[in-house]
Amino acid sequence: VQLQASGGGLVQAGVSLRLSCAASGRTFSSYSMAWFRQAPGKEREFVASIRWSSGSAYHADSVKGRFTISRDNAKNTVYLQMNSLKPEDTAVYYCAARRGAMVVDVPHYDYWGQGTLVTVSS
Repeated sequence: VQLQASGGGLVQAGVSLRLSCAASGRTFSSYSMAWFRQAPGKEREFVASIRWSSGSAYHADSVKGRFTISRDNAKNTVYLQMNSLKPEDTAVYYCAARRGAMVVDVPHYDYWGQGTLVTVSS
């Protein structure tokens, strides 16, 4: 399994950004995909997850209403639409995959992308 994250950048507070995670290497119909983020000096934290087959999604309270995870089956790509960005959203964002149900814990994900940096200036 290979996960390639992209779309990060330096933006001002209040704007939108969309991250992409291109997945390859197998059929992902039985997988759950997720986005995590890690700010400098902090632990990696859960952002959102999606069940590939059904599209059911779950978002962390800290981003609910601002971020939306989605997937495009035809492109084997998972997205994270981030609106109303805040300086506290600054972090390296990672996509991850696991076989089975959505979970929020880092150790339960088997595959990780390389991360893409999002910097939000005030």
